[in-house]
Amino acid sequence: MARCPGIVSGQRSIRAGGISGMKTAIERLARIMAVLGGVVLTLLVILTCVSVLGRGLNTFGHSDLVTDGFGAWLIGTGVGPVTGDFELVEAGIAFAIFAFLPICQLYSGHATVDIFTSAMSERVNRWLQAFWEVVLTLVILLITWRLSAGMMDKINNGETTFLLQFPIWWAYAASFVAALVASVTAIFCAIGRVTLAATGRSILPASGSDAL
Repeated sequence: MARCPGIVSGQRSIRAGGISGMKTAIERLARIMAVLGGVVLTLLVILTCVSVLGRGLNTFGHSDLVTDGFGAWLIGTGVGPVTGDFELVEAGIAFAIFAFLPICQLYSGHATVDIFTSAMSERVNRWLQAFWEVVLTLVILLITWRLSAGMMDKINNGETTFLLQFPIWWAYAASFVAALVASVTAIFCAIGRVTLAATGRSILPASGSDAL
C-alpha cells in the first residue's frame, strides 16, 4: 500500500525536529559547563595570586630587609599563603578539565595532525574522523565510569584532605558531573560523525562538521 507523501514528510519533519532539539540541548549544556569551568579556573588564578602574594609578604616580613618593628607588624596582620591552596587548586583544575571537554568535543577542538590525511579524499577523512570519534567516546566513557567508582570508594572510606579536611569525594563528584556531560556529548558526536561519513548529512554544529 502506497504511503501518503504528507505523512512521510511529517515523519521526517518530526525526526529532524527531534534531532535539532537534541543538538540545541547538548550545545547549550556544553556551553554552560564551559562557562562554569571558566569561572572556576578564574577563581583558581585569583586564589593562586593571593596565596603567592601572601607567602611573599610573609617571607619579606621575616627577612633582614625590614626593621624588626615593621616586620613584626606585617607578620601580625596574618599575611601568608592561603591555607589549603594546593588542595583547592588540585580539585578545581580537575573539574575545569572535564568541564571544557564537552564543548571541545562538540566543536572538534582537539589537536590533530593531518600530515598524511590531507592527501586523502574527503570521504576517507570523514570515516577516519568517525573512527577516532568513536574511540575517543569509548575512552571518555571509561574515564567517567572509573570516576564514579573512585567517587563511591571515597564516599565509603570517608577520606578527607589534609589541611581543609573537606571530603575528597566532593572533588570526585564535581569532576564526575562534568565527565557525565562530556560522555553524553561524546556519544552524540560519535553518532553524528558516523552519520556524516555514511550518508553525508551532518547533525553536528557547523563548526564541528566542517572541521575536516
